Amino acid sequence: MYAGLQELGVANGEDLKETLTNCTEPLKAIEQFQTENGVLLPSLQSALPFLDLHGTPRLEFHQSVFDELREKLLERVSAIALEGKVEERYKKLEDLLEKSFSLVKMPSIQPVVMCVMKHLPKVPEKKLKLVMADKDLYKACAVEVKRQIWQDNQALFGDEVSPLLKQYILEKENILFSNDISVLHNFFSPSPKTRRQGEVVQKLTQMIGKNVKLYDMVLQFLRTLFLRTRNVHYCTLRAELLMSLHDLEISEICTVDPCHKFTWCLDACIREKFVDNKRARELQGFLDGVKKGQEQVLGDLSMILCDPFAINTLALSTIRHLQDLVGQDTLPRESPDLLLLLRMLSLGQGAWDMIDSQVFKEPKMEAELITKFLPMLMSFVVDDHTFNVDQKLPSEEKGPIPYPSTIPEAFTKFLQENRIACEIGLYYILHITKQRNKNAFLRLLPALVETFSDLAFSDIFLHLLTGNLTLLGDEFALEEFCTSLFDGFFLTACSRKENVHRHVLRLLLHLHHKVAPAKLESLQKTLEPTKQSGEAVKELYNQLTEKLELRKPSPAEVTETPSMELPLPTVPTPASR
Repeated sequence: MYAGLQELGVANGEDLKETLTNCTEPLKAIEQFQTENGVLLPSLQSALPFLDLHGTPRLEFHQSVFDELREKLLERVSAIALEGKVEERYKKLEDLLEKSFSLVKMPSIQPVVMCVMKHLPKVPEKKLKLVMADKDLYKACAVEVKRQIWQDNQALFGDEVSPLLKQYILEKENILFSNDISVLHNFFSPSPKTRRQGEVVQKLTQMIGKNVKLYDMVLQFLRTLFLRTRNVHYCTLRAELLMSLHDLEISEICTVDPCHKFTWCLDACIREKFVDNKRARELQGFLDGVKKGQEQVLGDLSMILCDPFAINTLALSTIRHLQDLVGQDTLPRESPDLLLLLRMLSLGQGAWDMIDSQVFKEPKMEAELITKFLPMLMSFVVDDHTFNVDQKLPSEEKGPIPYPSTIPEAFTKFLQENRIACEIGLYYILHITKQRNKNAFLRLLPALVETFSDLAFSDIFLHLLTGNLTLLGDEFALEEFCTSLFDGFFLTACSRKENVHRHVLRLLLHLHHKVAPAKLESLQKTLEPTKQSGEAVKELYNQLTEKLELRKPSPAEVTETPSMELPLPTVPTPASR
């Protein structure tokens, strides 16, 4: 029984038990107990026998009255929280909490106590400790109360947030490894606003509310996990969380986060998948505006720029700028907008090193990236243009210009040693693949076997590449193309990198019907999982095997198919004369 009732002067089951134990006439004792503890309304006494005649139990009647009163009380508590002067209304709620808290474990009264606590901006410390110590109470209390508990208990808050962060990373990986391969709907297709409507971002936003301390804790968790795992999806969540609070106009947090306006501007660029001149100047203003003594903000800005969605936008914009420069006969070093894009790419790619070393200084740009690598990329664009123009000329005017098949050694070296060059180079290869430029793709493909930190075998690049390769589907029937792509690139890493194995199987699941049968059979043998292979690889391989089995004609069909050729009638030869 609930001891809290006695504290409030309300009889409970123990009182009834004592009364019945000590009385001589139990029926009279029960009647007296009902009169003393029932609803004290004179007009009700004559109505209760009427309910008895209808077979309505007294318990059912009292329960319905209780439920109705509780609803009215909950409405009144919510009304008190909004009316009168701040001090007065909170004083009323504190008094109500003091009287009712002893009944907090009573299921029927608990919602009222929880409602009172929910509307108090500062629940007494003693009450919070009692709630925190009881798992059931902690689970039942509103998020507004939990925030007050969490802000002084980082470990407990971490326990609540941790499953959500794991779920978020898993969701991102599931998209990257999705069996639905498409050039139109890929990892980067959803708009920023759509992404932040996701379950995890919404739950974290609700858990933080307007509490700056909790927001700082989440950011610290994200920084720590990013450092521990190097997983760039934590950078995405850092930006999405800030913009989710921005959408709700939580000024208490947005005004104190120094990255807010920069992130807001970058978010607009990500939505358009391009950094235009106006926004480029705004972003540059934020970077140039970092004052001496406040360099630590560069750590957060670099994390925002390390978000794959930001890198994607910056890299796409860089490729577009390079194409424009070719048409304008302008060198990369003469384009301020291009130099800003490189500056932001460099800051984003250097996020982990900056946060790890705690040296908050923009990475120095290598001059050769601008003076040698980017002009080299522009020369590839010119090669393509020259070849395409030559192919369109009348046959008598065509020059004997074969498509260039070799690549400068310097290009391969840049992809191996310079992270920014590697990122831009990979996006250029994605660009030519999307344009169905088989010649350029096969020319540059060998350079991807060894790249900076194996970026060419990262999940994001392989996800985009497999999607773009669907546009070259007809080329998979050619032995030369398949040998270059599979033997020359994918299979060089399959045995040491399980993610590459998964992406190759994804691609074959989608395009197996286009691949030459002999090559497909060879690939099926090569890609067979080993005992060490993970479940995901085995599952994909089984799916591919099933698809290939369905395509094979049955033995009966092969042997019993009647010949379509009709026998020629025998014509007698004319007798020789």
